[in-house]
Amino acid sequence: MLIKAHAKINISLDVVGKREDGYHLLKMIMQMIDLYDLIEVNKIKSGIQLSCNKHYIPVDERNLTYKAAKIFMEEYSIKEGVEINIKKNIPVAAGLAGGSTDVAAVLKAMNNIFKVQATEEQLMKLGVKIGADVPYCIIGGTALCEGIGEIVTPLESFKNQILVLVKPNFGVSTKEVYQALDISRVQRHPSTDILISGIEQNNLKVVSDNMKNILENVTLKKHSILRDIKREMVNMGALGALMSGSGPTVFGFFDDMLRAQICYDKFKTKYTEVFLTRTI
Repeated sequence: MLIKAHAKINISLDVVGKREDGYHLLKMIMQMIDLYDLIEVNKIKSGIQLSCNKHYIPVDERNLTYKAAKIFMEEYSIKEGVEINIKKNIPVAAGLAGGSTDVAAVLKAMNNIFKVQATEEQLMKLGVKIGADVPYCIIGGTALCEGIGEIVTPLESFKNQILVLVKPNFGVSTKEVYQALDISRVQRHPSTDILISGIEQNNLKVVSDNMKNILENVTLKKHSILRDIKREMVNMGALGALMSGSGPTVFGFFDDMLRAQICYDKFKTKYTEVFLTRTI
């Protein structure tokens, strides 16, 4: 089975508390975009075999898709094995759920190949053991995610919005960003209700004006280049620009394809990983 594993952006990201185990409680709007990895899953006699087109991605038990296959086989007593091939297009350590979306794709593919007939909810429960973004990646589309990310409420679709993404030439550790976040010092939180209303009305301006990610308080302080990217995007016609997840990818929404193309071309002269795409 060949399956597309789509990246996500955060239209908003708020931290509303902290659990006793140290996990942050979140309230965020996630949006799937038309940038994806291709995951091929084949049934084999036994074991888990992994390959990837990027040399820096581990192809052993350190890989999240390996963990996903293992956990699925244990949960549903699968005696045969799987061969997983990943064609990676989504940047890594980028705030785009590149690892989580591959996990979701593997769980869905194995559910199909081995005719397990697990429900979405069952796959989400398995997925959250591997990563907090996995349940959302199983559902996809436009959604409000709460808890540690595992409580997913689908929203009205916000598809076909034009966006440019820029991933600078460095990665960011999600764990380190959350550890450095001091919620008590956050003065402005996202207006989630206004954003949901803007999405329901398909109003790109309202959404762009109200997008907010409180993890910018950490990552933008450490990497001032991200402020420059945001400013430059807006100067080139983006209705709004925001960092996705814990960063460092910055995206900008455009209401005009020509402006978006000019912005893409400009950033492509400076950075390797630049994408012109749409929400789906």
